[in-house]
Amino acid sequence: MPAAAAAVAGGMATGPGSRVTRYAKSTAASVTPVRPGKTHALSALDAAMERHAVHLVLYYRAAPGLDRDLLKESLSDVLSQYPAMTGRLTRAVAADGQNGGWVVKCNDAGVRMVDAKAAATLDEWLATASGDEEMDLAYFEPMGPDPYIWSPFYVQLTEFSDKSYALGLSCTHLHNDPIAAVLFLNAWAAAHRRDSPYPPFLHSPALAVKSTAPPPEHPLLAAKSKATPTTTEMSSATFRFPPAAMRALLAAVDPATSPFAALAALFWLRIVAVAGDGDGEEREMTLAIDFRKRMNAPLPTGYYGTAVHLAAARADVSSGLAHVAAAVERRVAAVREEELWPAIEWLHARQAAGGEPFQMYGPELTCVALDHVPLYGGEFLAGVSPARAACRVGEAPGEGVVLVLPSPDGEAARDVAVTLPAEVTARICRDGEVLRYGAEVVFGPKLDDKAA
Repeated sequence: MPAAAAAVAGGMATGPGSRVTRYAKSTAASVTPVRPGKTHALSALDAAMERHAVHLVLYYRAAPGLDRDLLKESLSDVLSQYPAMTGRLTRAVAADGQNGGWVVKCNDAGVRMVDAKAAATLDEWLATASGDEEMDLAYFEPMGPDPYIWSPFYVQLTEFSDKSYALGLSCTHLHNDPIAAVLFLNAWAAAHRRDSPYPPFLHSPALAVKSTAPPPEHPLLAAKSKATPTTTEMSSATFRFPPAAMRALLAAVDPATSPFAALAALFWLRIVAVAGDGDGEEREMTLAIDFRKRMNAPLPTGYYGTAVHLAAARADVSSGLAHVAAAVERRVAAVREEELWPAIEWLHARQAAGGEPFQMYGPELTCVALDHVPLYGGEFLAGVSPARAACRVGEAPGEGVVLVLPSPDGEAARDVAVTLPAEVTARICRDGEVLRYGAEVVFGPKLDDKAA
């Protein structure tokens, strides 16, 4: 069977007209066997993310020492530090004999690898690829009926025609949030350059629920659990805010406002406006905030798992950018450990009672703070950072998800990746209020001349 036909038969085909050809699938295993019987239990917060996936893409320009065989070799090296990644999911047995929570059996089954080629140079790709086409660089298979044979992690190595590479990592959010996934890629880069990778922290009891009393209903999560699933057609785009654009935006708000709050407010206001969804009233948007360093006893930097808290921010969207940004800033600053536990305890109790997983990112508009994440720290060659990087959270239909990310232009710049209803994405990419500060649309949707 020819390679292309085998790829289609194996479920690796990309969409019509895609410039990416996936031609082989294999398994990457650790070079160090895992101790028999080793397991890794997932927290209630991990389990709550079952419906979502994390997708990362790092772009590297062609260079000596950066080739497919060497990358696969260093991947096997770093997997020795990550026994949970090479394992498979199973259910623990509860005291009553019923299935309990998810547990990883660390059994050396390995991670799935996909080899691919792109019919473009890296510069051609960065200049012309759409947000949806970019996800052709990050292969993923959702969990099937038998999780024990399913790989929670997928790595795609895509070679461009100029010998540059895209490294795509996709994983279930059950295992890792975007921060933990980025830290793995950075550890892989360290192993590739023969440095000591920063080890993951796999055995934290910090999020174990100790209370046995039935918790009160958590308003935000309970509402999500009762929301009607949507099948909205979604589309993605990325906005680049170079330093000058960020300075212009921050000049329009209170001087104490963080870049995240300013960008979250800007996109909140403009998405509401272009969607025609209720100008002139108080609205809510969900914020997704990393709480590793917000715990009274902070979680280690290398914490392996999900440490994302969802918090509702309220603001009068008719009050202007500065007011809305200040409201977001106050809400982010107010998140403390005491706010986290009611959510974790409610999720734990619901899962213990047999509650099914529900959509955590969305279906309401959700803005994720990721601009503190070392997305450009993966130096596979010393001193050479990724040319660009991308991050997405999958399976979040509804009003949309906005991710505020670091930028290759440095600490004073930001990227904003949006996944919104297709019509809203097309409109927001041409919105004068978003673009007035000097933002540039990269990886946008393919727009025709009649798009509004």
